[in-house]
Amino acid sequence: MIGVDIVKNERIERAVRRFGERFLRRVYTQRELDYCFSHRSWVSCLAARWACKEAVIKAFYIRFGFLLRFREIEVLGERGKPARVELRNEEARKLLGGRELIVSLSHEEDYSIASAYISEK
Repeated sequence: MIGVDIVKNERIERAVRRFGERFLRRVYTQRELDYCFSHRSWVSCLAARWACKEAVIKAFYIRFGFLLRFREIEVLGERGKPARVELRNEEARKLLGGRELIVSLSHEEDYSIASAYISEK
């Protein structure tokens, strides 16, 4: 099952400026915030993670009929390596079983996009 999402980076920047900590804590984990704010292009980093979470939510719901929340999806990255996702919901991890959850993120000046793929057993 595949999920895809695209977001205009400016949308995430406006949300951060308007709602600040309340927005950030509602959507992102501390590790995600630490990682993104260590980058000069923190807006596109946050936007790519937003898109990734949306893509995972879509793929998970279509495959399992289970609705995840943003903070139950942690998008982890290391410079120079592909992103990976950790699910912070025990029921979701059980549903995933032996399947792989693979994500791909990309961003440029104005937009960020992500896809999520849940493999078959």
